[in-house]
Amino acid sequence: MSRFKVAGVQMDIEFAEVDRNLEKMESRLEETVANGAALTVFPECTTTGYCYESIGEAKQLGESLDGPSVTRVGQWCASKDTMVIFGFLELENDCLYNSLALLGPGGVVGSYRKIHLPFLGVDRFTTPGGSPPKVFQASDVRVGMNICYDSSFPESARILAIEGADLIALPTNWPPTSGLTADLIPNARALENHVYFMSVNRVGVERGFEFIGKSKICDPRGANLAFENHAEEAILYAEIDPDLARRKHLVSIPGAHEVHRINDRRPDLYRSLTDPLEDVGD
Repeated sequence: MSRFKVAGVQMDIEFAEVDRNLEKMESRLEETVANGAALTVFPECTTTGYCYESIGEAKQLGESLDGPSVTRVGQWCASKDTMVIFGFLELENDCLYNSLALLGPGGVVGSYRKIHLPFLGVDRFTTPGGSPPKVFQASDVRVGMNICYDSSFPESARILAIEGADLIALPTNWPPTSGLTADLIPNARALENHVYFMSVNRVGVERGFEFIGKSKICDPRGANLAFENHAEEAILYAEIDPDLARRKHLVSIPGAHEVHRINDRRPDLYRSLTDPLEDVGD
């Protein structure tokens, strides 16, 4: 199976300036496509910014999955024969979601609504997604999506690995308090699930909140393939080998040192993970 080049766009985002952010996205997409990327991933809330102070303020920027932003990005994908993941505020039935869209030359391939919500920024006002993450086909690569705080819950990536993801994309808006998360969690999620994992963070300052960059792409061993270890705008690239991600049976010494990242699980002993939630205190 051929390799698949991906790009992550670590960019500043202008608060509530959808058209300006889309113009910037298009410029960056032209660059990634020119450099051979088949899939380009942008940060969380790419079109809108994140630091909203009320549900009313945020809803003004909400769009449907067939709204103008998704339509415009879909047109780019068709004209450039490429694929894109980007973040936007999705409005449906008066509910606001922190969402991602995956688009290709034929339009919408899939979408995802953030299921774990911190009490922070726009997530104070969004509705948690009600469906588990799904895996979507992007050319020969199977792609799953999480958003930012989802990465703090190993189950979010594990379910995608079980469903066959080769690559998990994590658009994010990490602030300075998430420095260790940015440094460590992508590698851990890649290693424990034997998948490629890419975290794509934003940079800049929005309403007094800083964003730290530190985007990275990890291989299924948990090693960094690319790491922009700073808070400046940048584009990072890596090649994805789907065959490597699908070889979950890892043999160091045949018959003496072998592990299988999926088959060695003991789900019969994990039942407390799905028990009803209880308040565990502060």
